[in-house]
Amino acid sequence: MTDNPLLHGKTAVFYTLGCKLNFAETSTIGTLLRQAGVRTARRGEHADICVVNTCSVTEVADRKCRQAIHRLTRQHPGAFVIVTGCYAQLKPGTVAAIEGVDLVLGAEQKHDLLRYLGNLDKHPVAEEHTSPLKDIRTFAPSCSRGDRTRFFLKVQDGCDYFCSYCTIPFARGRSRNGSIDSLVRQARQAAAEGGREIVLTGVNIGDFGKTTGETFTDLVRALDEVDGVERYRISSIEPDLLSAELIDFVAASRRFMPHFHIPLQSGSDEVLRLMRRRYDTALFAAKVEHIRRVMPHAFIGVDVIVGMRGETEECFGQTLRFLGGLDVTQLHVFSYSERPGTQALKITPVVPPEEKHRRSQQLLSLSAQKTHAFYARHIGQQAIVLPEHARPGKPMHGFTPNYIRVELPADGVQDNQPVAVRLGDFTPDGTALTATLVARP
Repeated sequence: MTDNPLLHGKTAVFYTLGCKLNFAETSTIGTLLRQAGVRTARRGEHADICVVNTCSVTEVADRKCRQAIHRLTRQHPGAFVIVTGCYAQLKPGTVAAIEGVDLVLGAEQKHDLLRYLGNLDKHPVAEEHTSPLKDIRTFAPSCSRGDRTRFFLKVQDGCDYFCSYCTIPFARGRSRNGSIDSLVRQARQAAAEGGREIVLTGVNIGDFGKTTGETFTDLVRALDEVDGVERYRISSIEPDLLSAELIDFVAASRRFMPHFHIPLQSGSDEVLRLMRRRYDTALFAAKVEHIRRVMPHAFIGVDVIVGMRGETEECFGQTLRFLGGLDVTQLHVFSYSERPGTQALKITPVVPPEEKHRRSQQLLSLSAQKTHAFYARHIGQQAIVLPEHARPGKPMHGFTPNYIRVELPADGVQDNQPVAVRLGDFTPDGTALTATLVARP
């Protein structure tokens, strides 16, 4: 894509809600606009183009999307406002009706963006440009960094699981993926651009291969051979797709980090059945035990939904006890949200909002205890930290291979340049460990 005279000198701002996949796709949009002559607006500068990449995993997410759109239209009056992502795909009419929105991009339309931006002075665009495609079949590649140190490599999109509470398959379509060869080429390009760490993203990445007949483990093995990339991280992977072969490969790999993010959603087998999940607590516990056996130091993050329809007090108690006895590092806790068109709406009883909040607080407290204990076990140890780009006024920080957040001394440390440190005590806010520089690796 070359410089576009119609867009040259224009400015843009970007706002992303939701998952790492959304951040990757926003960054790809930013790259398309930069190649066409658009630059990112500086802080406080009026933007000609606003891009909002939305999430729709909960009603709260929907509300945050609407709030973000309203805020950006106030901050950048007269700007050309583009809305994309899952909320735009699921509710294009609702989004298009929001005052100030000029273009709603569906899942298959992001790479047609420049065609729609032929003339920014025309508000609004034609009606057909605000109707996202409903038949989502193709795989749109994305490997981008944006203003982050890490690269995000999209390896898969869509989901075939249709859990009873979830609308993501309707927003993202069926499972599909790029080929291993194409993804390896993108990883090599990221390395050539200075990328040292790549996060593999997707909607259901363990389901990789539906399009090409390959497997996720095949992909991991191929990426492990790419010179220049020092770290890979695997984003959320379903427990039934986290194979023993993959766990053992990560344990032996120099490049794939001992870091897993596994959605549990409930520690009650009864609730898992209501959710239409494809595993039980015994399988989940076995996966965690396998990871701990071959990688005792691994970071294990777990997603949990509280207040699902049908989750009785007894079911929640089962979840609390199961997670209390599970050697995991951190819990990502979400309150169940009613999603139109889902099968979960047929389930009773309904959990009151105040009860969801109480259960969430109990799990968040348990999570804080587990994370603190995991960090404390590593105090005094040496580790290699990859510093990340620091925000203005914030201390330099980075992560160890097993995803311990570390605050670093500013002197002599550059972002994206690995350093060896000795891990110290907790920072005052308790969210990271301090560190002293040992030597450069």
